[in-house]
Amino acid sequence: MHLAYPAVLAVLLFCVGLYGVLARRNAILVLMSVELMLNAVNLNLVAFDVWLRDTLHSGQALTLFTIAIAAAEIGIGLAIVLAVYRNRGTSAVDDLRDTAEHPDGDDDGDDPDGAALDEPGPAPDEAAQQSQTSQQSQKAEATA
Repeated sequence: MHLAYPAVLAVLLFCVGLYGVLARRNAILVLMSVELMLNAVNLNLVAFDVWLRDTLHSGQALTLFTIAIAAAEIGIGLAIVLAVYRNRGTSAVDDLRDTAEHPDGDDDGDDPDGAALDEPGPAPDEAAQQSQTSQQSQKAEATA
């Protein structure tokens, strides 16, 4: 068996996976593209193992390890994607940029461009009443 055939197939699979990771917006499609890339690596490992006639079958052992890692990656990745979809209503990768925490720790409600959000906050009088009510309830719980 020539080594060129599985190597060319692996390169094609890896290129399709790389294109999917770079061009897709849906997180599930990105995960599928990563799986394609891992399968291309597995194909190369097995092909070189057969070509070198390794008595320990190191390529096949590494392939099993890669399959286990890929299964764990898909399980955790799908759990994260489902949690984000439930919270945000979308699984688009571009829309997940605003889920990151601010590096300076201020969460003042402004978007990254500096413009204020259109959501109105409570009036200052309402905020003061809410804080007084919460302080009174805390005092009542402490004395009880």
